[in-house]
Amino acid sequence: MKQSAGILVYRYHQKALEVLLVHPGGPFYARKDEGAWTIPKGEPGAEEDLLQAAKREFAEETGMQPEGTFLRLTPVKQKGGKLVHAWALESDFELSTLKSNTFEMPWPPKSGKMQRFPEIDKAAWFGIPEALVKILPAQGAFIEELVGILSTDQRLPPR
Repeated sequence: MKQSAGILVYRYHQKALEVLLVHPGGPFYARKDEGAWTIPKGEPGAEEDLLQAAKREFAEETGMQPEGTFLRLTPVKQKGGKLVHAWALESDFELSTLKSNTFEMPWPPKSGKMQRFPEIDKAAWFGIPEALVKILPAQGAFIEELVGILSTDQRLPPR
């Protein structure tokens, strides 16, 4: 079974909880928005620790180093069968410094031409209601679990 590991970054901005989501780059996602955003994530190496893979993928996809206390979230299975492991991290990244790695693919299809695209073409902070609309449906469970944890922690401002 394919696996991925990622990090759900959150912050409090003007007393409201926000999460950081990224939008996949490349031609297949160019016109997709709702239900297309994701947490920064990727596949671990053969013997790689999942949290270390999540940190590495976050850095590769955003150009930013995740540091702090990581909170393990319950893994979710996506529609295609991939199992996604995630950790939550409270941090406040400056998105103007976003720098993603790239991938290469034949484009346009059957043209024989290879083109490079950023793995992530944009990142944004979203309030919880909007984030739940933007994120891939299965990954919405990460946001819901985080909200539940923070609300019982007495750190989530009242709605």
